Amino acid sequence: MNNIEKRWWKEAVVYQIYPRSFNDSNGDGIGDLKGIIQKIPYLKELGVNVVWLSPIYQSPNDDNGYDISDYRQIMTEFGTMEDFNQLLTLCHQAGIKLVMDLVVNHTSDEHACFIESRKSKDNPYRDYYIWKDPVNGKEPNNWGSCFGGSTWEFDEQTGQYYLHFFSKKQPDLNWENEKVRASVYNMMKWWLDKGVDGFRMDVISLISKDPEYKDGEPGVTGYSSFNVCANGPRVHEFLQEMRQEVLSKYDLLTVGECSGVTLEEAKKYARSDEKELNMVFQFEHVSLDADDDNKWGLKPFDLMKLKEIMTKWQNGLEGKAWNSLFWCNHDQPRMVSRWGNDKEYREASAKMLATCLHMMQGTPYVYQGEELGMTNMPFHDLSEFRDLDSINAYREMVEEKKIMTSEEMLTALRKKSRDNSRTPMQWDDSENAGFTTGTPWIKVNPNYHQINAAEQLQRPDSVFHYYQKLIQLRKQYEVIVYGKYELLDAENPDIYTYSRTLGNEKLLVVCNFTDKEISYQIPEEYRNGECLISNYVEQNSGVLRPYEAFVLHINIL
Repeated sequence: MNNIEKRWWKEAVVYQIYPRSFNDSNGDGIGDLKGIIQKIPYLKELGVNVVWLSPIYQSPNDDNGYDISDYRQIMTEFGTMEDFNQLLTLCHQAGIKLVMDLVVNHTSDEHACFIESRKSKDNPYRDYYIWKDPVNGKEPNNWGSCFGGSTWEFDEQTGQYYLHFFSKKQPDLNWENEKVRASVYNMMKWWLDKGVDGFRMDVISLISKDPEYKDGEPGVTGYSSFNVCANGPRVHEFLQEMRQEVLSKYDLLTVGECSGVTLEEAKKYARSDEKELNMVFQFEHVSLDADDDNKWGLKPFDLMKLKEIMTKWQNGLEGKAWNSLFWCNHDQPRMVSRWGNDKEYREASAKMLATCLHMMQGTPYVYQGEELGMTNMPFHDLSEFRDLDSINAYREMVEEKKIMTSEEMLTALRKKSRDNSRTPMQWDDSENAGFTTGTPWIKVNPNYHQINAAEQLQRPDSVFHYYQKLIQLRKQYEVIVYGKYELLDAENPDIYTYSRTLGNEKLLVVCNFTDKEISYQIPEEYRNGECLISNYVEQNSGVLRPYEAFVLHINIL
């Protein structure tokens, strides 16, 4: 028997909602809390038992709500605190827990504390943020922002620079300051006492900065990566303090977004002794098709590399920490367009990718529309993008530094832009995909006539019903949640095969990542196994069809 402690959050399936793009109840073109309330029956039918909401706090929306001006107010476009309270109550009544996005590496520059901080060098809030003098009349170091350019913004009023790892409207908080930490913990308790069930912690691996502020290794733009501060000297101390002060007092799901995290660091963040967080999001697997020096540079998908990375994390955290399982989120393009086939094999490849992920050990995260096999958006030109990261990157890479041509950059954005996953949820084939009666804040993908929830709910063999079945199987079979993972057929460049073992139960998971027919013999011990799920109706011995996936279950005597 695997020596893994059972917890509700290990057995959960999480559904991420990007509120701006989910469902608009009042026709202003922006999704809102009442729109989410209307869709609780849909979430219940899918079978998910946790919803993670991307930020809904008051924000000027420079970075779509990840720039927070008031952590205890709801963004006006999304509704009111009464709407939120109703959403929380109705989710709980439906057996769905609600997890909030905790964004505490930075605030908005319109937050009351930053407005005070920038007034003068001796303001009581000055030390809530990170201010530095110029070095030789320039930025204090060569650190680069995630959204392009320097991480330092000069402030005329006091003649100093403030640090921002993201937009210049997102100044970084100074976690060295005890008062900053105490106010973060108070705010967290305020939400938890309302009844929320946990936090997804935005860029939490960046909160502890290297006190020497040394230059980093410069990349193609001349700046070092924003990951220069990942896993800083006091990050684990801060999270252990957060656990002691706040998290230990509630029964929560906590997941840290940890860019730049290594396997060894992840074991500290997501320890099985629960001193810090339950799990982390690592990005190694979703970075394998990016150029090492330029995140917009495209590399072909490499299944061998994917198998190596997933196996490293599955085996490396076994019994020591817990994996989060995801292909998609609000920062990643649509997976069926990325590593599947969004044309003739869209449904088969969407189901195959889901099978491959959901049968692993860890907590699966489903991003809105992923359960329909929604695809990347056919963007025509820069004017159609809304994402700050994409627009800034175009300006920096094409106009300023001339590293890429306009067409090269647009090709990269069509493949990689975060806006691919932010187009409105496709509910039905009515105008604007049933998302809004107004003008949507970002264009709707024109394929909503073919790809939408209403059509898939009626069709038993749809991607939706496949996800529903995967989620149901996880509730039914402990081996899917807790079983030990083992990679099989490691040298096969086209097929991902692995087993899961718990006590006397075993699973065989087989996924063809290509659009070709490939000969394949089921290992002897599984030949009489029960097929739990497959994306083709009838079994075809000896051959895997394009993007075929199936799972066999056996009991060992």
